Amino acid sequence: MGMEGFKDYFKILGVSKNATKKEIKFAFRKLAREFHPDLNPSENNSEANFKEINEAYEVLSDPEKKKIYEEYANYWAKLKGLNSRDFSREGFDAGFQSYKNFDEFVKDFLGKFKGVGQDVFSRFSSEQYVQSWKDSNKNLNLDAEFNLKITFSEAFNGVKKSLLVNNERIDITIPKGVKSGLKIRVKNKGNIQTGSGKRGDLFLLINVKSHPIWKVEGRNIFAVLPVAIDELALGANVSVITPEGKTYLLIPPGTSPGQKLKLKGKGWPDSDGSGDLFFNLKLQVPSQWSSKELELFEELRDLRMDEPRSNWFDEART
Repeated sequence: MGMEGFKDYFKILGVSKNATKKEIKFAFRKLAREFHPDLNPSENNSEANFKEINEAYEVLSDPEKKKIYEEYANYWAKLKGLNSRDFSREGFDAGFQSYKNFDEFVKDFLGKFKGVGQDVFSRFSSEQYVQSWKDSNKNLNLDAEFNLKITFSEAFNGVKKSLLVNNERIDITIPKGVKSGLKIRVKNKGNIQTGSGKRGDLFLLINVKSHPIWKVEGRNIFAVLPVAIDELALGANVSVITPEGKTYLLIPPGTSPGQKLKLKGKGWPDSDGSGDLFFNLKLQVPSQWSSKELELFEELRDLRMDEPRSNWFDEART
């Protein structure tokens, strides 16, 4: 048997031979964030490192896989004249001499376990991962589900994404107008059943990140728009931004703070068109007025004919 290419999965994850399942998982997640190719596009070896980390975790996180790997490692150490006590299961060769090299062993031994694949990752974050489903009655469900986070703009306009799933690049198109909770089905991109070659589907569970300005309710979008006192009093045609881009909003003279103005057809897109965009006008009072502005306010006070609290006093006395 050729001994080329042996991989010490413990060293790859940076854990001891006696590491607990929790320690192995923690080490894996830390390294996955560090080496994920989508987070390190400038690193030439990031994808290869990421695949190696996934492979090491798949083996060491599963007690049965770990047991067979340790048996092989002990066999390898004996052939190399190393201290076989570095690994467990001493004295067991399990027919390992039939393998030409380590890669052949790994492909065969992982293939025998991979009725429903391992965890897969894309655009890795602290809790972002694809979970393969296992049926306790061996009624295999080969479908996989992936929590996909996208921005408000990506959800509004639609976007193309390139995901790394089970060490395979998949290009997908997210249609415009998707919302959190929607599932998008990608056929024949799930887990593969060894032997039969049967493959399940990949389901993308959409999670749209919240936006600091735009709030969606049904087909309508709402936003708070700061305005000046003269714009409310005199009226104005002000420049605004919508999710589609720049446009203008007409504020009628004598508009009150808190009033809502609508831009028809500028809301959330769906199969029936688009909803409306509503701006809630908020009076923006400057922290400091100029001396000229204060003079004009004093003049306005002298000229003002309206008593803003007249009705308030009447109602307060009832």
